[in-house]
Amino acid sequence: MIPQDRHVPERVFLVRHGQTLWNTEHRLQGQLDSPLTADGRAQAESVARRLAAEPIETVCTSPRGRARTTAEIIADRLGATVVEIPELADVHHGVLAGLTWDEVDERYPSARRERAENRYGWAFPGGESYAQARSRARTALSACGWQSNGVPVLVTHEMIGRMLRAELRGLNAEHALALRHPHGTVLEIVGGAERML
Repeated sequence: MIPQDRHVPERVFLVRHGQTLWNTEHRLQGQLDSPLTADGRAQAESVARRLAAEPIETVCTSPRGRARTTAEIIADRLGATVVEIPELADVHHGVLAGLTWDEVDERYPSARRERAENRYGWAFPGGESYAQARSRARTALSACGWQSNGVPVLVTHEMIGRMLRAELRGLNAEHALALRHPHGTVLEIVGGAERML
């Protein structure tokens, strides 16, 4: 778990942005963007309904449009304030952003093999690695703690979300990289323990 000298909330709700057009096309998004689908907007509404009884005053969000839109839908229903935290942006996919894995294989034939050999330390060409993103996750949690009232909701992305969960739960790289976070699910993390609402 995160050392107690950091200003990190003891309890948080972690939400992945709603489904996007590029999710349906299996395109890597990273720090690029595509709009929420109708299903993605419905997922955000569903998340807001599940959180309605919680003491939430602040929704911390990635600045990427798909996360920001999700956060605004949730905050509007809860009467909460949206706070943008730049460090909640997803792992930077560099030159692979916007491509499908088939396109990656065609243009960068060694990338997938190299990534498989060291998934945590491998950096997307022109982007970053999970290891680098974990440092951002620490900063994001502290920033959200300083800027939140009540129990915060963090609206972010699956890849950086793994690093947020690793920090909050004290997980090593192997366990963190095995985590999944489907669209439309809410994870509650309290004192290092996690459950899905």
